[in-house]
Amino acid sequence: MSNYRRFKVSGGTYFITQVTYQREKWLCQDIGRQALREAILKVKSKYPFSLDAVVLLPDHFHWIFTLPPDDHDFSVRLRLIKTHVTKHYRNRIDIKRNISRSRRQRQEKNLWQRRFWEHLIRDEHDFARHCDYIHYNPVHHGLCISPQDWTFSTIHRFIQEGVYPPDWGGSDEITVEDLECE
Repeated sequence: MSNYRRFKVSGGTYFITQVTYQREKWLCQDIGRQALREAILKVKSKYPFSLDAVVLLPDHFHWIFTLPPDDHDFSVRLRLIKTHVTKHYRNRIDIKRNISRSRRQRQEKNLWQRRFWEHLIRDEHDFARHCDYIHYNPVHHGLCISPQDWTFSTIHRFIQEGVYPPDWGGSDEITVEDLECE
């Protein structure tokens, strides 16, 4: 088995990608959004963090979040969020996928992929590139024509705050290759 190592920095800002189990498309349903929102609020009350940028797609999400200056444990936050959703909403989300023997032995359910992908944001340029990647992601996946058309994204806040112009990402000038993150 692989020994995964994660780079942990107190007060760090992280880009996170979490995928649903077998890419089941439940995250954008009302119940999925409610479950995730509730879990985030509950976890933030005990383990604070700021959620800087978000896009929620049917089978995965991308986040950028920042930890408090004296804290480096982003993994516990994601684990507790996933656990809360699974514990309190599993039956209401009602995924019909079979659970493998390996997952049963680990007492895992069928809502989340086991692992997540994380990247420590290095500087302002890296932060901006990852925000662009997040906000353009629904277009990349063919879910909308313009990033502004996607409801489940912080792009609307970024436009309101003047970070992006109102028509950001709506032209052919942006390509996925331009936004690829390392």
